[in-house]
Parts: sequence; structure tokens; C-alpha cells
Amino acid sequence: MVKEVAVQARPSPGVEQFFGIIRGKHGLSLVDFASVSQSSVSLVTGLGHKIYFEDFFEELDAIFGDGDFYANQAEANAKDRFLRSALNHGDGAVDGVLIWDCLEFLTPALLKIVVDRLYRQMKPGACLLAFFHGEDRSETVPVYSYRLSDEKTLALTLRCQRKPAQLFNNRGLERLFGGFQSVKFFLTRDNLREVIVRR
Repeated sequence: MVKEVAVQARPSPGVEQFFGIIRGKHGLSLVDFASVSQSSVSLVTGLGHKIYFEDFFEELDAIFGDGDFYANQAEANAKDRFLRSALNHGDGAVDGVLIWDCLEFLTPALLKIVVDRLYRQMKPGACLLAFFHGEDRSETVPVYSYRLSDEKTLALTLRCQRKPAQLFNNRGLERLFGGFQSVKFFLTRDNLREVIVRR
């Protein structure tokens, strides 16, 4: 990983929609797949909810990062270690998930397992916010740390550039989340496709 470089805050229609869905509810359990952020903690707890952090990229790199990142995801022992360490929130325990841009860096087989596990751990009606880079022919895409500034705004910090396992169009995302109740897309000016998924 390269040293993180600060990036300006930007409005996020996906974040605004996510908080619109949970507005008026209390005592929810949210999972944020970024590193711990005081601004995110303050925002979510100030609304009366709990937030749990799981730095997904840190876990991915710790287990699959030695050698070929994607080939290692197919190695049975490494995959089992990852699944023991990640996404252990209990079935039906989660009201909302902020998974950001993590999913496009999983190979198809591991991605299916992760999405199935997310589905089981989310309560009926729970929502998930995920980001996917727009379709292009770039070898690498930027990877960010995401922090909530308010209910409409994100602060992004560039972590590194990575080659994604795959890029998704809208049809591909509908297939990926085919077991969920609904999928809604927002295409932003910086070529990120923000996706709200309802369980």
C-alpha cells in the first residue's frame, strides 16, 4: 500500500439515499467496511445507532497479499482463513452495510460467497451501499478510504491503485444482487457507480 493522500470531500447520492432509508429509526446495527473513522462514529452514534468497523482491504491484504493477490483467493486454506476472520456478524444481525468499493476486488467464486453471507447477515429490509468503478479499459482503478462527513457527504482518502478482479455494468450488478429485493444505481461525475441494495 502507498501512503494515504487526502482527497476532498464530495456529495454522495448513495450516502444520502442510505441515510434516507434509515431516517426515523433507532438502535440499528451498521457495519462499515472501512478503517475506523471518528467522523463516521460521531455521525452514526449521534443518530442513535451502533457502528462496527471491518477494514476489508486490510483483511484481504493480510491473507491474500503475499504473491498473486487473485490466485491466492482460490487457495482453499487462505480462503477459509479469510472467511473465518471476515463478515462474522451473525445471521439477521445487521441493519445496514457500507461496503464501499471492496467487492470488485474479489474473484467471482469468493465474491459469490461474500454476497451470500452478506445476504444472510442482513435483516429483511436492511440496506447495503456499494461502489463500483464505471466500465473502462483501465488496468487499475483508485482505491479509497471512505469517511462519512454528514448524511450527504463523503471524505475520500486515496489508498492506492489496484487492478480490479472484474468491472460491472448495471446488468452485471443486477445479477450479482439477484437474490435481494431491489437494486438502485447512481452514476457520479467521478465515474463511480453508487449502488443501494435492499434485503
